[in-house]
Amino acid sequence: MEQQEHGSIIGARARDLAASVRTGEHSAREVVAAHLDRIAEVNSAVNALLDVQPETALAQAAAIDAMPPEVRSRLPLAGLPVAVKDLIPARGFRYTQGSPIFAERVATTDHVVVERMRAAGAVIVGKSNTPEFGLGSHTFNPVTGVTRNPYDLDKTAGGSSGGAAAALASGMLPIADGSDTGGSLRNPASFCNVVGMRPSLGAVPNHPGGYGFGTLSVKGPMARCVADVRLLFDVIAGRHPLDPLSADTLPGPKGAGPAAAWSPDGGMGIRAAWTPDFGGEISVSAEVLSVLSPAIDRLAAAGFRMESGHPDLGGAREAFRTLRGLQMFNNLAPLARDHADQMKEDALWNARVGRDVTGAQASGALATQSRVFQKMAGFLEDVDILLTPTCQVAPFDVHERYPRSIDGRVLDDYLEWMTLPSIITLTGHPAISIPAGFTASGLPVGLQVVGRYRDDRTLLAMAQVVEAVVGSGHIAPQADLSTARDRFPTIH
Repeated sequence: MEQQEHGSIIGARARDLAASVRTGEHSAREVVAAHLDRIAEVNSAVNALLDVQPETALAQAAAIDAMPPEVRSRLPLAGLPVAVKDLIPARGFRYTQGSPIFAERVATTDHVVVERMRAAGAVIVGKSNTPEFGLGSHTFNPVTGVTRNPYDLDKTAGGSSGGAAAALASGMLPIADGSDTGGSLRNPASFCNVVGMRPSLGAVPNHPGGYGFGTLSVKGPMARCVADVRLLFDVIAGRHPLDPLSADTLPGPKGAGPAAAWSPDGGMGIRAAWTPDFGGEISVSAEVLSVLSPAIDRLAAAGFRMESGHPDLGGAREAFRTLRGLQMFNNLAPLARDHADQMKEDALWNARVGRDVTGAQASGALATQSRVFQKMAGFLEDVDILLTPTCQVAPFDVHERYPRSIDGRVLDDYLEWMTLPSIITLTGHPAISIPAGFTASGLPVGLQVVGRYRDDRTLLAMAQVVEAVVGSGHIAPQADLSTARDRFPTIH
């Protein structure tokens, strides 16, 4: 394909690409081939994707092109290449979960998210990299190595959906799926200047999943803009009979158009509360706040009804850790019993923490979760959205496992630097990270927008307005990633 043709595809908005396939302006094969070429060009430097299968992908694309036009016209994701996060199965692709235990496993079934993407016309091209078992917000594992940040290859892409975020930022994919327990959709979105949405609990089904009544982990969409996140959300959301917490319906109309009730020209009247650190309870770096404070000022100037404030989420940090520990014990203890020598210390630590949770701690955590849900829901009766930093730090050195301190304050462990997104997790409310600018050294910073429970489409509509005022997602990485591959060998 001519380089000029590539230029009209790589970096284009997902909804525009899908529309071009539906109308015949582009074939699905053209769209997929362009992205496969981009993957071949830059993935060796970024290391975002694994088990890329060009022939399989092109065959899927050819099948879409062979469909009758009236059938293809009904595919919302027609011809869009996707790499499935390597924590869930996609039939015919490796399913390693970043662990040596499963390094050669190949999935024989699809996760429901994959089923729905395929049915909507998406083309599965490979898998996206993740930390071992999705643990931690820095994507590295002993099977496929570390994922680098396209904005600075010496920095982390975040995690655990780091491969997905880096692939989006570097133009290898137009949309991506991910998952989030304590920030795994939002953190890499912030670090890679893309959009990542943690839906309301139950909005997107999780099957197969071995912790069906768990209240922390959700699946969700990522893309380079809010409208494309909304496009994918509409495909993957909705009840599944084998997920007990999945929702039948969600309020709001489907579609990728802007919110009709608001305009970025001013006077839209969206009521927004801003908290940089929950009243000083959470350490947030001055570097991050130096980017977000001007963004908040721009929202006020654009007509948002801004106020300072936050709900009382006291006890949420400890409750999240307790419930997370129980989930990790369920997921990891059987593996630790039989394969401890093949698991990193973080995974073994998580299994031990969960094992030691007492009944009193578990019941107390559930009571706290109920209280903070009610506090957040009550707070959002008086404002439309809550704004916070997505992450407490900017992207850090790719050789570090996690930040040890924030502006000189030493952190307790590898979870503390993600306290802010994790306490939002405990409330069950939907949250989305929107690119909001760059640090003085050119590193992306995201703004977290929290909306009302099970009102995800209204949150998406308001997020589009926030994006129109402060969004920086249109600013692509400046480095020539295709020339960097030899300078950046894979780190395990």
